[in-house]
Amino acid sequence: MQLSRSPRIELFLLLSLALLMIGAGLGLRGPANVDEERFLGVALEMLQSGDWLIPHRAGEIYPDKPPLFMWVVAFFIRLTGAPTLALFLPALLAGVVTTACLYDLGKRLWNRRIGVIAALLFLATYQTYSILRAGQIDGFLCLLIAISFYGMARHLLLGPAWGWFYVACAGMGFGIISKGVGFLPVLMLIPYAYAARKGWHGVVRMPGQARAWWLGLLVTLTAIGVWLVPLLLTVAFQGDESSRAYVAEILLRQTAQRYTSAWHHQEPFWYFFVKVIPKYWLPLVLALPWLVPAWRRELSKRDGRFLILLGWVVLVLLFFSLSTGKRKLYIFPALPGLVLAIAPLVPWLLHRWFSQRPRGRKVFIGLVVFWFIAWFARGFLEPIKEGVNERQVLMSEVAEKTHGADLVLSYWREGVWLYARQPIVHFGANTPNRTESAVQWLKDHPAAFALVSEPELARCFIPGKALKLEHAADGLAYLVQAEAINGQCQPLSTNPSYRFAWTTPFP
Repeated sequence: MQLSRSPRIELFLLLSLALLMIGAGLGLRGPANVDEERFLGVALEMLQSGDWLIPHRAGEIYPDKPPLFMWVVAFFIRLTGAPTLALFLPALLAGVVTTACLYDLGKRLWNRRIGVIAALLFLATYQTYSILRAGQIDGFLCLLIAISFYGMARHLLLGPAWGWFYVACAGMGFGIISKGVGFLPVLMLIPYAYAARKGWHGVVRMPGQARAWWLGLLVTLTAIGVWLVPLLLTVAFQGDESSRAYVAEILLRQTAQRYTSAWHHQEPFWYFFVKVIPKYWLPLVLALPWLVPAWRRELSKRDGRFLILLGWVVLVLLFFSLSTGKRKLYIFPALPGLVLAIAPLVPWLLHRWFSQRPRGRKVFIGLVVFWFIAWFARGFLEPIKEGVNERQVLMSEVAEKTHGADLVLSYWREGVWLYARQPIVHFGANTPNRTESAVQWLKDHPAAFALVSEPELARCFIPGKALKLEHAADGLAYLVQAEAINGQCQPLSTNPSYRFAWTTPFP
């Protein structure tokens, strides 16, 4: 069988390329930032405690995110027995599934060649590696949005396909309990409604199906209810003040309030267009001077495929631009729609650029090959560049010098908790006056040690009685006991204390 005539072999090669590119260096690096340390730690703590409904961080409720991503990481930990590998598998799976979805949609909406181009454009984009090589929620969110995007496109552009529509609705529901913005594919219904009403071609009209449409909402709510219903019932009948506060936090403050009045990562409206897209959507943005007029021509032909794809990309960008809080990874869900809108125009672009320049075509092919090789090589170079996690080294030294005694944290950092080799005591990740609380704890527990930074040492302790650590991380560089207290710091209030110890220290 000839390779060019086998869609299965094409798909196999594309998926192999996705595994090769995104999985390059997999298993060589551990969590390298606070987000990765936090999510891995929460998943490990779920496995240790058996509490799956409410995530915890060193014994304290972690209120910032729903638990689905941590569930998946915990599942992969159980499956592989390798936490540092399990953390990155959801994003790798997302890359493979998204590649398959783009190939199939490109093939169905246009032809196999366009499917191949769409998949390759996705794998060539800088942001793909920026997100899918990280152990963060956004990589896993890409998986759920890709499935929802695929289901919506199958229904709206190639349907009616109510089964795929309900798959999309379920994906959005699970996306919402992974990260609140999992509903984004529903925005495709806005340009679809316009195209269907105005009679654009390439769009499937489904009049008289109101009941079937509303059933999709029920499917989404059912998916959300997989976690939310047991949570609400548990809190209602067995919950305490902290669990009720978690429900209020996760349902209100971390969703609507975070969108309208973000308390960190505040950026202006134009942030994504000026600071993110020019860099993270390379090399796609280099073709915009030719793509924009080409898109205008396709829209003038009333091609509903381009209207829905481009309309969805614009709506996603607008949605995140209107929020007061912005991070470069937020707009990644729009990328599959963008590459699918670019792919049909690539043959025309290549002909325009190189029909009279055969040498230019060879240079272009060489650059493409170099681009992919460079990203593959970077997967192995990044772990070498990052080296050993400084918080891991710090906590090993602390355990050695304290002989496993209780360690009081006057400064919260996820990695300090994740890499702890002894029982730790802390007073909450966002609690003020933690050093004062540590002073009081040391008074009541003279055998314990406290881990403090240099400014806090000089303020509350006698420097000459402190033990300086060789491996400082995040400014934490000293160990002190009760005998080092200088009497200048008194607790202003009684903060809750949390004592936590790993059954099996990581790693």
